[in-house]
Amino acid sequence: MERTTLDLWFGAFVSVGFAALLVLALKVGNLGAEGQREAYKVEARFDNIGGLKVRAPVKASGVLVGRVQEIHFDQDRYQASVTMALDKRYQFPKDTSASILTSGLLGEVYVGLDAGGDTKKLADGDRVAITQSAVVLERLIGQFLFTKAQEDAKK
Repeated sequence: MERTTLDLWFGAFVSVGFAALLVLALKVGNLGAEGQREAYKVEARFDNIGGLKVRAPVKASGVLVGRVQEIHFDQDRYQASVTMALDKRYQFPKDTSASILTSGLLGEVYVGLDAGGDTKKLADGDRVAITQSAVVLERLIGQFLFTKAQEDAKK
């Protein structure tokens, strides 16, 4: 092969590699070009959100139903306030509960919704009243060690 043809093929290969890395980075960062659908916003308050980030998935039964839009600290209640944009195709009862969950042991953090049985549906601007905060592994280990130390002290 001629030197210029070899350089052309090498340049094309490198360009395709960079494009693949860019697509992978956007997918990992949840910044991919998703079709913007109409959404309604609901708020939930948590004592601890763990590693939850803006644009984290909101799932119900493992299905992506929305994204976390905003996270801020409520100075009056000393809680994290999470605003979620839910796809209008999915309507949830007013007594739906929200939990901070992880995919696997060290996976991504997301909000899981469990539908209730109310006939009224959540609307734009409503708040999810029933929430469960993130499980913090360090606290669990600390509680286990504290309980074990108390048991040993009683013996």
